[in-house]
Amino acid sequence: MIAFIHNHEELILWLTIASVIGLIVSFVLIPWILIQIPSDYFSHEKRQKHQWGSYPPVIRLILLLMKNILGVIFIISGIIMLFIPGQGIITIIIGIILTDFPGKYKIERWIINHTAILKYINQLRAKAKQSPIEV
Repeated sequence: MIAFIHNHEELILWLTIASVIGLIVSFVLIPWILIQIPSDYFSHEKRQKHQWGSYPPVIRLILLLMKNILGVIFIISGIIMLFIPGQGIITIIIGIILTDFPGKYKIERWIINHTAILKYINQLRAKAKQSPIEV
């Protein structure tokens, strides 16, 4: 084990730096995103239309593409954070919220209906003086 560490010092250094950066970003960005979710986002039976519906099709496509890429990055980061310091499960949830795929809204509602997750998000929102998520 010591020989492995000695032979891969640079790799371990970069993984440590990435882990620390991921931890810091997750503690700042994830709460901010959870606070930005509209309180009634999960209260509808069917998914609501995008807020970008009035934009030209090219701009709407670019925004949706960027949102989906960001969502995939969050999902991958969350999976990595399950093994390194960070808020892995919450990061995965944020990634799922950002991406678009068939049946996603049902999965989101199923996840948010878990008492521990909803309680955590609503405590965070209360600290930011935001209304709780309605389910």
